[in-house]
Amino acid sequence: MKQPSGLIPHLVVKGGAAAIDYYKAAFGATEQSRVPAEDGRLMHAALQIGESFLFLVDDFPEYCGGVSSAPNGQSPVILHLYVPDCDAAIARAAAAGATVKMPASDMFWGDRYGQVVDPFGHTWSFSHPLAQKPAA
Repeated sequence: MKQPSGLIPHLVVKGGAAAIDYYKAAFGATEQSRVPAEDGRLMHAALQIGESFLFLVDDFPEYCGGVSSAPNGQSPVILHLYVPDCDAAIARAAAAGATVKMPASDMFWGDRYGQVVDPFGHTWSFSHPLAQKPAA
């Protein structure tokens, strides 16, 4: 496994194993490591999406204080991915189970941009520069 560096989002979810499967299907994530707890919850997982890493943990309020926002509400954090084709990324995430929050649109700042909410309550945004044509 490549050693992660820099800022790494560490998401708290309900259903860590299902979240790993979702992120693989929706974003092409590759699982780098998984540490299950004795009770079946996910103590830690490392995923790689492109060149970036994402850490996951199931709710463990008794240890780390982290509690997933879903199903009671969405996270106030938006995770962003620059992608070759914003529309295709949104379609892939939606096909894997996300809800489209903001369909892809051409934005005033020069990107095509849109958002989804994953099944675990986390909002993801995607963009590509308008000057760049999506890969065919």
